[in-house]
Formats: sequence, C-alpha cells, structure tokens
Amino acid sequence: MNRTGQGGRRRGGGFTLIEVLVALVIMAILATMAWQGLDGILRAREGSRASIDRTVRLATVLTQWEQDLQGLYDTAVVPPLSFDGQTLRLTRRADGGVMVVAWSVRGGLWQRWTGPALVRTGDLQQSWLQSQQLQGTEAGELTLSEGATAWQVYFNRGGQWSNAQSTGDLVSPALPPPIPASGAEGQPAAVTPLREALPEGVRLVITLGGQTLTRDIALGPAGS
Repeated sequence: MNRTGQGGRRRGGGFTLIEVLVALVIMAILATMAWQGLDGILRAREGSRASIDRTVRLATVLTQWEQDLQGLYDTAVVPPLSFDGQTLRLTRRADGGVMVVAWSVRGGLWQRWTGPALVRTGDLQQSWLQSQQLQGTEAGELTLSEGATAWQVYFNRGGQWSNAQSTGDLVSPALPPPIPASGAEGQPAAVTPLREALPEGVRLVITLGGQTLTRDIALGPAGS
C-alpha cells in the first residue's frame, strides 16, 4: 500500500477553497469585461442610430427651407421676403392661395411657423402682422431642431453676398397683384410704396449643436 510522507499528503479529486475562490474571481473579471464590451457596442450602435436620425431630420428641414424659398410669391401687398435678425418671413404659394411662413431661432430652438392659405389682401396683411408677434408656442409652430445658438441670413444681389438686413435696391410693386386689391370690407387697398427687390439667392448660416451649417439657395425667376 502506498504511503505519503508528512509533507506529501495526497489530495482527493476536488478543488481546494482557494482554487475555487480564484476561479470565481477570474470568472467575475471576464464577465465584467464581456459586459463592458457589450455595453460599449450597444452604446455605439445607439449613438450611430441617433446620429443617423439627426442627419435625416436635418436633411428634411433643409428640404423644407429650400421649398419655401423656391416657392416665393410676391403679392405686392406685404414684403415677400424679410429678415430682422431673429425671424425670416416670406410669402409663398400654397394650395388655395398664399401663405406667410416664418423661420426663427429663439431660446435655442429652430422653429417654423405657417399661416393659413389666404386669398384676401386684408387677411394676408393680418397674417403678416401675426408673424411679427410670434412667441414660439402658437398653433402652426413646429420645432425643427434644438441646440440652435445663432443664425444669420445673407442675400445675393448682383453676385455679391450681403447681410439680409442691409438695404437693397428699391423697385415698384408688381402689377397686378395676384390676390384681390381690396380688403374684406370692399374698400380700395392703399397704394403699395416702393420696396426692396428680391435677391437672387439666400445663404443660411446656422449653428446647431456647436457646428456651423451653411446652405445657399438660388431663387431664380420663380421668386419674382
């Protein structure tokens, strides 16, 4: 029969407590590393998806911006296009008439407001006045993007870009106007004074999420 010495007692087929603890620690470390790796993958995927969503949304917003500008319609009743540093207002064709559209940046939000399609001079003038009193919570107001910290609009006249708030060339109002020249009460409309000519193009410069975006739109003959 085999014997063992005092320092050589034979162990059984199991593991000692220390070996089990070491194994558990290693498994815990591996599990933690695996979870961190999986969490990183999930976060990266969510970040990529959010980035794609933002890109698609921004592309949609810019498409709407372009459509509004290329749909400009000069009624000779209110300014067809103006920018006051905070809000860009314009009149454009719409199903059933002409509408006032206002793009603005306020409180970190890039917003777009649309009035109803109108066919009466007085109603159009009232809608234009309403667009000058917007607070950002009115019906028809849509938030397009958050994180908008600043924006500027430039007009192209004669091949040169200038601040949209600069004075442009004055022209006589187009005749005849495309909507009735009398108000809802049937009174003759006031004579429209000289006003600025429409620019040949519009440049948008806006900061969204710390990044500056620039977009140029040619108006062409459709805006005249």
